[in-house]
Amino acid sequence: MDVRVKFLGGAKSVTGSRYLLEIDSLKVLVDCGMFQGLKELRERNWEEFPVDPSTIDMVLLTHAHIDHSGYLPKLVKEGFSGPIYATDATIEVAKILLKDAGKLQEEEAEYARKKGYSRHEKPEALFTIEEAERVYPLFQSIPFEKETYLTENIVLKAFNAGHILGAAIFKLRLIGENQEKKIVFSGDLGRFHDPVMFPPVTLPHADVLFLESTYGNRQSISSKAEEQLGLAIRETFRNGGVALIPAFAVGRSQMVLYYLHRLQMKGKIPQIPIYIDSPMAIDVTKLYVDFPQYHKLGPVFDEPGANPFQHKNLHYYTSQEASLTLNHIKGDAIIISASGMATGGRILHHLYNRLPNEQDSVIFVGYQAEGTRGRRLLNGEPTVKMYGIDVPVKAKIHYVEGLSAHADQSELIEWVDGFTNKPKITFLIHGEEEPAQVLADKIKEEFGWQTIVPDYLESFELFKGI
Repeated sequence: MDVRVKFLGGAKSVTGSRYLLEIDSLKVLVDCGMFQGLKELRERNWEEFPVDPSTIDMVLLTHAHIDHSGYLPKLVKEGFSGPIYATDATIEVAKILLKDAGKLQEEEAEYARKKGYSRHEKPEALFTIEEAERVYPLFQSIPFEKETYLTENIVLKAFNAGHILGAAIFKLRLIGENQEKKIVFSGDLGRFHDPVMFPPVTLPHADVLFLESTYGNRQSISSKAEEQLGLAIRETFRNGGVALIPAFAVGRSQMVLYYLHRLQMKGKIPQIPIYIDSPMAIDVTKLYVDFPQYHKLGPVFDEPGANPFQHKNLHYYTSQEASLTLNHIKGDAIIISASGMATGGRILHHLYNRLPNEQDSVIFVGYQAEGTRGRRLLNGEPTVKMYGIDVPVKAKIHYVEGLSAHADQSELIEWVDGFTNKPKITFLIHGEEEPAQVLADKIKEEFGWQTIVPDYLESFELFKGI
């Protein structure tokens, strides 16, 4: 059995995660993400896929975030027809996210056509809602911690990664004629002391490891997230403004709701209305009730007044019309909307209306990739472009770092320390170049492992003749 890997994305970037394993003649794609952020990365979404999609036998999906799942509709559109293996919760979340992504693609193409700000004569969507829905029948559910035979000689086992609902670490067991090898994909690892999600499971053995490195250069990310969030809300309230929180519909929105509810219950922020303006976040929040085994919140759902997703101050807005009415609110409110990096979705019209107001604030609660509007706002740029217009930034910009869904450097090192063997190679993936390299160097220094930060489209031989 000969095994190779080709990095089709998620190499020196935190987006477009997709890793092609060639196991003899079998082609297995691990994750199938959309590129986001920098223009040069986004343009890859429109390029011809590096491998003929019809020749790929199967996809293994670690979790539902768009940077891991968002290219699936285009892959299917271009000829892929094999199974997509994922946990049951990941499948349900992915259906919501992919459909919403298709809707956004359609809306943005239509808006660009109307306003004429695209350089293309006829702007098109990367994929439509209908094309997103064509992915659904290909999903095949796999359980946590039980083996699934992909072929007679390739066995998949999923373990809880924390991070978001249903997120998995994948272990592939390759049974060769002469020996057995294990390949581990960390997926995106969650925090070890997350109040909502369980910590990632540690594994004892890997012959080849693919490790995410989003926060590979960040040590001891603050655990005072609740305190920082309360501070930003109170400051905005004193200024008579509205606090706008861009948050991913999956994971961060629910975490923010958890903390806001606690802050209001403890009297640390005022009893002002909280608006969830994201149909997707609303749909995903319902899944927390359907999949209690994946998170820690089960007990609070049964306690009157303790449910962070259902209380008197919380208002869910689903329609576009309702969303637009929030623009008229002048102060004393909290608005949570997606996307978390301000790359698209309803958050854009809120930013368009709020950024010029000195009394309002924008509170970022998750990682902001290079090239995104979120990163530009955090970098203090005086204007940001939206709808073809340069919008002045007068609102106060806050960053609450302890709310990230990603393990920091010390947690990544702790997870790596769980292995009792020394992998042949450890690839640092899903991280910008500097964080990936910093983590690679640290692992090499502390454990003596061979670490590699791969380039886009680089290939490696993993095993020969096993």
